[in-house]
Amino acid sequence: MKAMGLLDFVKGKVSAETTEVITFPAILGAASKGTFVGMEQIPDEVFSAGVLGVCCGIDPDEGKVYAPISGKISQVADTLHAIGIEAAGIELLIHVGVDTVEMNGDGFQPMVKAGQNVKKGELLLTMDLDKIHKAGYPATVIMAVTNSDDFSAVESVADGQVDMGDDVLRVSK
Repeated sequence: MKAMGLLDFVKGKVSAETTEVITFPAILGAASKGTFVGMEQIPDEVFSAGVLGVCCGIDPDEGKVYAPISGKISQVADTLHAIGIEAAGIELLIHVGVDTVEMNGDGFQPMVKAGQNVKKGELLLTMDLDKIHKAGYPATVIMAVTNSDDFSAVESVADGQVDMGDDVLRVSK
């Protein structure tokens, strides 16, 4: 996210007011259908080193990204490839692809806007996987708990093939 800076994006949060009660440990579902990617295997050192918090990825089988938890959309990147969600104190960044900021939104279509409440499993955005691959970028859908230090543990609980909504991260207070 060179245009705006990942850290600037993450800092632009709004508080979430949702009617759904989130209990802890909170379980985040897979944002896409595909192959689970552990944090250390994410092809971007900012994420793989945990600079933005504990995270995981999914190499998507289809061009759809869904809400991993019910909450409020805190941000939608101008370049349309990243969305922030806040839920029960969890600040989640969903970042689609590696270096896809360079695509300037081409191939991405958000289905939500900042301030909107979403339910787990709701479609957040679509992406054109062919365009991403032809542009030379990995399409890995990355989910980062950007305030991981606020919790006693953020752990991966998945491996191999996952369907949208399958458990992938557990957040404990």
